[in-house]
Amino acid sequence: MTTKQAFTGARIFDGTEWHDHMALVVTDGKVEGLIAADSPTDAIRVPADGAMIVPGFLDLQVNGAGGALLNDTPTLDAIRTICATLTQFGCTACLPTLITDTVPKNEAVIAAGTAAIEQHVPGFLGLHLEGPHLSIARKGAHDPALIRPMDEADLQRLLAAKRALPTLLITVAAETVGQEQISRLAAAGIIVSIGHSDATYVQVAAAAAAGASMATHLFNAQSQIGNREPGLVGAVLDLPGLDAGLIADGIHVHPTSIGIALRAKRGPGQVFLVSDAMSITGTDWTEFELTGRTVYRKDGALRLADGTLAGADLAMIDAIRYVHQTIGVPLDETLRMASLYPARAIHAEADRGHLSKGARGDFAVLSDDLKVRSTWIGGTKVFGA
Repeated sequence: MTTKQAFTGARIFDGTEWHDHMALVVTDGKVEGLIAADSPTDAIRVPADGAMIVPGFLDLQVNGAGGALLNDTPTLDAIRTICATLTQFGCTACLPTLITDTVPKNEAVIAAGTAAIEQHVPGFLGLHLEGPHLSIARKGAHDPALIRPMDEADLQRLLAAKRALPTLLITVAAETVGQEQISRLAAAGIIVSIGHSDATYVQVAAAAAAGASMATHLFNAQSQIGNREPGLVGAVLDLPGLDAGLIADGIHVHPTSIGIALRAKRGPGQVFLVSDAMSITGTDWTEFELTGRTVYRKDGALRLADGTLAGADLAMIDAIRYVHQTIGVPLDETLRMASLYPARAIHAEADRGHLSKGARGDFAVLSDDLKVRSTWIGGTKVFGA
């Protein structure tokens, strides 16, 4: 039986332009198009009750939410909890992320991700494996005892995982994972991102030539721009084929640095928003455990006892407000940073990140002050009264 709905009562941003006095028509979970709000239609009219209907957000780096953390519980239930919790922040799709851990933990999370695909968990796109093939010099909150080079067995496990998952994103250091390894991974459809890396510009350029297409949390845990060595940050901004995630909370990156990066980035690669959320997101907890160490929540930040940042106390809608209201980026471009640009970065833009004809009916209804009133996946409400 065909289900046809016309969502009315809000200004619509389709990913390219704004539309006033229009209705978004979704048929069997797919966008059919826009019609005048008062046009006769056989669709069921659904009051959106908001100031804006915008494409659902995609979060490509989310370690946990709602009390679940993949490093603690690499299970199908944890994935369900993370995906469901993020809907309250306008997120309609995500890549649950496992940071550096043991081989058995990686295998467990891949099995859980495979089960999530088989059971069609709403909002689950695939996995992001952030480590363990990183640089100890730029380890951040990752356990240095678990960081190690990539061997052939590791590479084969990743290739097998990609055969089971529609999207697999991995973060590696350009100076520790070889070009031949990157080339084999990219050829298999794995998204290779450079992060937690002390690489030089030349090393990053070589990794990009081999197939790396992204950088993980721009500016954080990576070599910075210098007068004689541009580092990973300089390479990301200069190389047009690299996209880059950004944690926009005013803590991980100074607002001036964010503005400079957005102005400097050469396309077609784009800077997009990520939350780097932890299990504490969506809860009132004040601390949690990460690979055997306590992380403390204070003043909008998550830190280990020594002050090292460990993920972010952030959700996508918070990052959107910050980039628009504090950095001053126009709202339409900010929304693309949370929807279309991450979709493009993982080659999912055919039906995600916008509300054009044929796209998934995944969207958020926002108020004028950029708060989420409701979230919809495939034309079904998953959050909101």
